[in-house]
Amino acid sequence: MTAPEPARRRRRPVQDDDGEARPAAKPARRAPARRAGAAWVLRAAMEQLSELLGRHPDSVSALKPTEEGWEAVVEVVELPRIPDTTSVMASYRVALDEEGELISYERTRRYSRGMIDRPR
Repeated sequence: MTAPEPARRRRRPVQDDDGEARPAAKPARRAPARRAGAAWVLRAAMEQLSELLGRHPDSVSALKPTEEGWEAVVEVVELPRIPDTTSVMASYRVALDEEGELISYERTRRYSRGMIDRPR
């Protein structure tokens, strides 16, 4: 048995000076007081990329601050296979602004999960 869902609040019309009702204004989005933290940005990058690709990111292999915000390299399973070491993986470079909103992404590499990087 599940608990009943809590009642959702509706915005009530606000009365103008002349007594006419108008819809309540949406709260303005506040600018962050400081740059978002790395852990929060990491989660935001994975969540937003997942929405765009329709696949869940496997891991984040790099994250660094930039002048515009953040840049991350996110690893995604593009084609799951059995055994797992033969799954096709992809690396995506993801750019986020200072608030953690995804600005752009680009697939930079595809490889087998079991592939090991070798020195050049």
